[in-house]
Amino acid sequence: MLTGVSRLPLLVYGIASILAFGLYGYDKQQAKAGQWRTPEKLLHAVELLGGWPGALLAQQLFRHKTRKLSYQVWFWLIVALHQVIWLDVLFLKVTLVDL
Repeated sequence: MLTGVSRLPLLVYGIASILAFGLYGYDKQQAKAGQWRTPEKLLHAVELLGGWPGALLAQQLFRHKTRKLSYQVWFWLIVALHQVIWLDVLFLKVTLVDL
C-alpha cells in the first residue's frame, strides 16, 4: 500500500483531528450553557499539531467559531502553513527531519 512512506503523519493528523473535533464540541456545549470555555490558544495548538481537518469539520457541523474574524484568521493561517509544509514534503522531497 504505502511502501516506503511513513504512516506516522496520518496517525498524528487522525488523532489530532479527533481531539480537535471533541474540543470544539465540548466548547460549543459550554458556550450554550454559559460555562467555562476551552481557551482559543488550546484550540489553535491542536490545529497546529495537525488537527485542523477535524476542527474544520467541527466548525461547520457545530456552527462554532465560524463568525469570529480574529479566530478565523489564525485558523486559516494554520491551514495554509500545513499546506505549504506538505507541498514541500510531497513535491520538493523534503523530509520532516530536514525542516
